[in-house]
Amino acid sequence: MKIWNEFVTVQTKNRQEIVDLTPRISQAVTKAEILEGIALVASMHNNAGVFIGQEDEPLHRDLLKWLEGLAPEREGYQFTKGESNAGAYLKNLLTGQQVALSIEKGKPVLGPWQRVFFAEFDGGRPKRVLVKVLGE
Repeated sequence: MKIWNEFVTVQTKNRQEIVDLTPRISQAVTKAEILEGIALVASMHNNAGVFIGQEDEPLHRDLLKWLEGLAPEREGYQFTKGESNAGAYLKNLLTGQQVALSIEKGKPVLGPWQRVFFAEFDGGRPKRVLVKVLGE
């Protein structure tokens, strides 16, 4: 079995933003030269998430609004550690930290409308995403 690791850096313009990672994941899978296997895509940050969804800007705005309603950025959380981004950590728990994709014929397998997204909940600095590809 072969294993390929690649870190993808994401820099958002906004504090909360959704970024399509699918092309960068496809590039990593191509570089890995693995025809059959699994790709793990994982955020290396607790204040950002990774999820599979549909490319639709109004849907992304609805998702961010819904998440903000469930885990608003506000004072008063028990977690502070000198920061005021506890809402971002809670949003991460709702979206998830990682996804696994099947690799077939050297390409990630996704449904016709599916894409892999990075969800930034506390922007302003570069964030890393691990793409780990395992297989033959």
